[in-house]
Amino acid sequence: MKFLQQAPRFLFFTGKGGVGKTSIACATAVQLAAAGQRVLLVSTDPASNVGQVFGMAIGNQITPVAAVPNLSALEIDPQAAAQAYRDRIVGPVRGLLPESVVKGIEEQLSGACTTEIAAFDEFTALLTDSALTQNFDHIVFDTAPTGHTIRMLQLPGAWSGFLEDGKGDASCLGPLAGLEKQRTQYKAAVEALADAQKTRLVLVARAQAATLNEAARTHDELAGIGLSQQYLVINGVFPALEAAHDPLAQAIFAREQAVLADLPQALRDLPTDRIELKAFNLVGLAALQQLLAHTRSTELATETVPIQPPHAPSLSSLIDEIAQDGHGLVMLMGKGGVGKTTLAAAVAVALATRGYPVHLSTSDPAAHLMETLDGTLDHLTLSRIDPHEVTQAYRAQVLASKGAQLDAAGRAVLEEDLRSPCTEEIAVFQAFSRVIREAGKKFVVMDTAPTGHTLLLLDATGAYHRDIARQMGPQAHFTTPMMQLQDPRQTKVLIVTLAETTPVLEAANLQADLRRAGIEPWAWVLNNCVAATQVSSPLLQARAHNELREIDAVAQQHASRYALVPLRQEEPVGVQRLLQLTSPSPKLNSPQEIGHD
Repeated sequence: MKFLQQAPRFLFFTGKGGVGKTSIACATAVQLAAAGQRVLLVSTDPASNVGQVFGMAIGNQITPVAAVPNLSALEIDPQAAAQAYRDRIVGPVRGLLPESVVKGIEEQLSGACTTEIAAFDEFTALLTDSALTQNFDHIVFDTAPTGHTIRMLQLPGAWSGFLEDGKGDASCLGPLAGLEKQRTQYKAAVEALADAQKTRLVLVARAQAATLNEAARTHDELAGIGLSQQYLVINGVFPALEAAHDPLAQAIFAREQAVLADLPQALRDLPTDRIELKAFNLVGLAALQQLLAHTRSTELATETVPIQPPHAPSLSSLIDEIAQDGHGLVMLMGKGGVGKTTLAAAVAVALATRGYPVHLSTSDPAAHLMETLDGTLDHLTLSRIDPHEVTQAYRAQVLASKGAQLDAAGRAVLEEDLRSPCTEEIAVFQAFSRVIREAGKKFVVMDTAPTGHTLLLLDATGAYHRDIARQMGPQAHFTTPMMQLQDPRQTKVLIVTLAETTPVLEAANLQADLRRAGIEPWAWVLNNCVAATQVSSPLLQARAHNELREIDAVAQQHASRYALVPLRQEEPVGVQRLLQLTSPSPKLNSPQEIGHD
């Protein structure tokens, strides 16, 4: 593996959820330890399963891994770190300021930016305190900091003074309020990250356009702030030897090869490794030792016999319930790469073919479904919200209003804050809010919904709520849409995920965020399920068995109602293929389905 050759002291693994960061980080740590190196494996993943992988409890202290000499592990709990961070900031003013003001500060510190910075706060010591890590030759990090976080930590401005002067209105200034005292340590940490002799960043992706595009964006963002020592690992590549077993396997292989032949330009010159898709669960030492080895994909498969697809509701049954109301808002939420855009289009097409007026709105940057559907179906109206365009307009609006009252230094700080992900979330929600109002008379299906964090910010009380209201201006009525989202009679939220461990955990975290914002998800949709189809490939059969556990967890623990959508041979693009996803009895991968429209 190229990314392991002459490995530096610090190795960071980053990528979208579900691409295999944790498995590859664990396998890397095991391999380095087997070579006689003293290794510390550190996870900052909110849903860390490092302990589960090794079959032991780890937690927030350095713990030797008994089964692997030379290896220790540490799980930093970002939520606990964020709570400690909030307590450090809010504690001194509690009892001195009005309760409404304290609640406003706490709300401002409730989101993803605070968690991100607090986790960075926890592991900067591992980058800068030589006494703490002197017993280790390598430190392997699962889940690296984003370029957004590092850029904020590089800012030279006096944040606390900016806040104290009453200028701090925008989205991420609150989380930065507690940073001043540790700027020296942060500066040293950022320098260590940018030192190619000390640090290597490994971008992890799948052979899928969405995850590779995310890796390309991450590459550009990190390279732009000096973190240029990057490698690419494409995980879970379908092996050629499996492609001959059945039409579905053949179609998956061909689809992935087409994606790999058209890598984003930013990734083409990076040192790159490809890891074949494995048939076995990546839990336990034996599996980790095989992950990076060049072995046949089915060697450790525990099951290679056909299974009967589980008796689970179809997407068609959910649409039957949705259609009973005759109108309303249907929001599809979930992490990138799980198929939200496709399923949103499928729901919209199914409702429109039943004669209901439907407005499908998406913020998908590719918007390929919009082009495919345009003018092809009665009763269906399409709109596309360009996140870049609406964010630029929102930034211009804030700078023209609040920025006009600031001096040059204050305006520079405001401009930097407005480059945060929080800003895009709020801007996109503003655009969606204009569409939401139509749901009283027709079906509105929304793709790429705002996160629970954004919804909390928009519904916050106290000072922060008033700040957001001032930024948006008197014409932006965001309270009414929020109330509509919280009303189950008007809105149905569908959480989209995959039947894999990490995506299910991330979907459960999203559900918890939504509940904090007063929104109860209506249903879960498990997309691209191998277990919901019939396959003869030994590799796919084993994968199907692994999915059954996650499907059961969703059915028993997470969802009041759910549906399975089978993995299909062809890309579900175009009206007819979208209708197949919502057919009451879809044909499962029959040979005549191969090909494209």
